[in-house]
Amino acid sequence: MSGQDDAQSVYAGLRNSILTLDPADVGIGPTPELPRVWGAVMDTGNPNGTVTVVALADGTTSLYTSTGGGIIGAGEHATVAAATRALLGVVEAHLDQLPTDAQSDLPPADWVVLRALTYGGQRAVLAEEDELGYDRHPLSPIFHAVHEVITALRLLDESRRSQP
Repeated sequence: MSGQDDAQSVYAGLRNSILTLDPADVGIGPTPELPRVWGAVMDTGNPNGTVTVVALADGTTSLYTSTGGGIIGAGEHATVAAATRALLGVVEAHLDQLPTDAQSDLPPADWVVLRALTYGGQRAVLAEEDELGYDRHPLSPIFHAVHEVITALRLLDESRRSQP
């Protein structure tokens, strides 16, 4: 097995573990702020593979790529946790605009899958990245909230790298 195959296998395993997770198994349950949503996953396709962001109601926050690498378990940091809570609130507010979708397909390059993990099953939409990014899609607020999480993750990673 090549290094690329290993990276793909690890990525697929991490992603599948989230998409098949029973929230009760990790102590996540409905709250007044999040009565329906317990997590969000955004998959972004690019020519080299896929980037996945995971944000769960217990604070679990990760970013990983199909080509290897990423940031796992960053939700214990206050800025990342705050961005994750904000994202899940946006997903909860827009949930009725996301159709039920139990598929787990990855998007092609320049496309995004926004996925809500709810107590009633998954909901998802496939959209062009530019449509979301330039506010030409009704679910653009979710896309932008995920990018706030990505920014918090990037800043955390940069601060870790700059420390001796």
